[in-house]
Amino acid sequence: MSRLIIPKGYSSNLTAYETQTAIGLIKRSFEINLCQALNLKRASAPLFVDDSRGLNDNLNGYERPVSFEIKETGGRAEVVHSLAKWKRLALKEYGFHVGEGIYTDMNAIRRDEEMDNLHSIYVDQWDWERIITRDNRNPDFLKEIVLKIVDAICDTSEIVSKVYPNVRCKISRNVSFITTQELEDMYPELSPKERENAYVREHRTAFIMQIGDKLKSGVPHDGRAPDYDDWKLNGDIVMWNDVLECAFEVSSMGIRVDAESLAEQLKKSGCEERAGLEFHKMLLNNELPLTIGGGIGQSRLCTLLLGKAHIGEVQVSVWDEETVKGCEKAGIKLL
Repeated sequence: MSRLIIPKGYSSNLTAYETQTAIGLIKRSFEINLCQALNLKRASAPLFVDDSRGLNDNLNGYERPVSFEIKETGGRAEVVHSLAKWKRLALKEYGFHVGEGIYTDMNAIRRDEEMDNLHSIYVDQWDWERIITRDNRNPDFLKEIVLKIVDAICDTSEIVSKVYPNVRCKISRNVSFITTQELEDMYPELSPKERENAYVREHRTAFIMQIGDKLKSGVPHDGRAPDYDDWKLNGDIVMWNDVLECAFEVSSMGIRVDAESLAEQLKKSGCEERAGLEFHKMLLNNELPLTIGGGIGQSRLCTLLLGKAHIGEVQVSVWDEETVKGCEKAGIKLL
């Protein structure tokens, strides 16, 4: 069910076409900043993948992919949810080396996504992946990469504010690192989302670590598929959004599973049958490079940096009637 928040006194500081121009500025600027920070090169990405190879991401496990039959092959294809697995295979096939990586423009359809100010059934993000060494599989290296991404975001925000000085956006380069268990210990009476709001309201920018496994309470902080991130070495970059007055997830990322952590997480999730899929076999046989990667929401970042109240102000999608009427009444221009 959709949920619409109308911030009190909100009005956009940009016209619809100024917004379109500003979106282009953000995307061009951030891509340059991200590539320089992480040593990435651009790669073309698939919109859909063969459903028999195990390359599509299962997210929380209940989302239904959009799929269709292919006349010429007789097989089925699935529109991607994200590209975590595909990128890792691509790095092997392209012959990349340690310290090198790729980024893509990823477009996805998540038809089971709930609609609100931050969520749409259309997902667009910069999906990136970089080869690492086994010695890099530690929290300190993960934090180092997070700091570089946050700097790239803040550098982009400064560019936007110079071109559009009337745009409201205040974000912090200072990252506070905290695990999901530390959050639960700190706010045991709150829900996971309420914990994030309480913590990020104070710290402005945070990296919330170790997402996917069960906490001491017996409940995970949030769902994560068992076959891309290592649950001990992942997290979300979350920034405080002054317009919506909430913690605002910008990126989900992490050091990817190796053979050992994949087997462990498949067992914990009751998904051992995935070990027979092509991608998973390669990983369990140590035929794929060790990597770190993630996704950074394009519309999410534009919403934050342009001080928008709704993600529909920076992307073209389909919305329910209640959202359309509510935004129209509040003067929120959906593209």
